[in-house]
Amino acid sequence: MASSKSRQRALARAKTERQIARRAAAARRRRQWQAGIGIAVVLALLVVVVIWKTGGFSPAPIKADDCAYTAVDAGSGVTDVGKPQATDVIKSGVKTMTIALGQGTVTAKLDPAKAPCTVNSMSYLAGKKFFDNTTCHRVTDSILQCGDPSGTGSGGPAYRFPNENVPAPIAPSADPSASADPSTPPSNNALYPAGTVAMAHSSQPDSNSSQFFLVFKDTQFPADYTIFGTITGGLDVLEKIGAAGNDGSNEAGGGKPNQEVKISSLTVTDTAPDESAPEPVPSAASQPPSSSAPATPSAGASSNS
Repeated sequence: MASSKSRQRALARAKTERQIARRAAAARRRRQWQAGIGIAVVLALLVVVVIWKTGGFSPAPIKADDCAYTAVDAGSGVTDVGKPQATDVIKSGVKTMTIALGQGTVTAKLDPAKAPCTVNSMSYLAGKKFFDNTTCHRVTDSILQCGDPSGTGSGGPAYRFPNENVPAPIAPSADPSASADPSTPPSNNALYPAGTVAMAHSSQPDSNSSQFFLVFKDTQFPADYTIFGTITGGLDVLEKIGAAGNDGSNEAGGGKPNQEVKISSLTVTDTAPDESAPEPVPSAASQPPSSSAPATPSAGASSNS
């Protein structure tokens, strides 16, 4: 009898020990699971922090074959012809821009590799005959500015886009305007040689549209204008237009040409021009080109660049 009771107590004790062991094992598994969850949360937070620090949550940058053509509200001077395609933009080869003026023809070699979005825009607008039968609204002693269908300097298409191929500023030692005073900041001017074809824009950021300028005499402007081509023919035509003078009406320098300058047609083709680029002439300071077209035309106000 005593032996039977001893066996029962032993069995009960073994059962209790098994229950305690199972509870302990379950508690360990629970702690391990909770620890695993905690580690996973910490790792996830670390990954999020790393992605945030490296700009992973920032908007994706515009790729080389994507162009940021931003629509603007319709307003005075805006001619809506739609927008160019922004993807699969040509980034190689050479295009020829031919401008037929009343005074003669100007040709230029355009470089899609350096300014693909600008060349793409100019090609699109030329295909829409955007520039045909328009007048150039500004001339100085070094540039002729065109590309505004209204002929006022305040017009353009219904989209804008950022700068691309801007020139490097002149080194202080090479800049005649640089001061010997070390406390004076260096000039941000760049050299735009004779033969340069570049975009004009307003003082607002990313405000390139359709206005462009043709340089027929070396000049210095702020290093803030997209260079997209080189004049290959007709530099003498531009020099004669400049020699005829202007009415001095533009606040940034120059004004409306005394001799009307009308573009009868402007085309852009995929062939390279035959002419070679002109040799630069000695540089001369001038006032910067500008487009008085505001970033938002409906606002009705802007400041020249």
